[in-house]
Amino acid sequence: METTSRVETTSRAEGRPAARRADEDYLRAPFAWYGLDEAFTGPRRLMQVGTAADGSVQHGSTGHGEAPSIKSDASGTEKERFAVVVTVAASPVRRTGDGTGVLEATTVSTAAWLAGSGLLVHTWPASLDHMTRDNWLDQQTETAFELADDLDGPAWTTLSLPVDGEPVPFHYRETEFGWVLAGSAAGVHLGAYGRGMSAYGLGFSQIKDLGAYA
Repeated sequence: METTSRVETTSRAEGRPAARRADEDYLRAPFAWYGLDEAFTGPRRLMQVGTAADGSVQHGSTGHGEAPSIKSDASGTEKERFAVVVTVAASPVRRTGDGTGVLEATTVSTAAWLAGSGLLVHTWPASLDHMTRDNWLDQQTETAFELADDLDGPAWTTLSLPVDGEPVPFHYRETEFGWVLAGSAAGVHLGAYGRGMSAYGLGFSQIKDLGAYA
């Protein structure tokens, strides 16, 4: 699967206002961000961005609904209602800005992988203890990678969802922990994952004002 090389997650920096840091990270991106369209009226928030070794922003996530949490209580996770939209810059193979490495091309599979692994981060099977979960997470992450590399395989179905008001085909799969989907828009690849909210009723649109995600 073609994906972004050496992409790191940018977390909130200590000693700086979280909202200010998030705004700066998202504003540095050379591509448009996407979230759920205006049909969604619940809370919205910025989550995190992923950067390459040279510091350039490669992808990021916006949250909708409840903040997903890791819970060992299965009944607790079943009550969660959230959807996270992942925006990935559509890019060919290219050298990093500092000339120290190469960034591989991004594809719909990249978005599918980031969405699938994102769902896993917020999953904690009730039958596993803390130590066992690390092994489980490694195994499930590898499985998510393999599934994202085979979007035409039997694990995926297709559905059409609106992006900026136009129908766009998406690859979609359900898991016991939630759902994952991936597709493309103008200049970006889109991934999404969630629990408690039906993916079939979602629509996506370009974010015009990041202030709505403060």
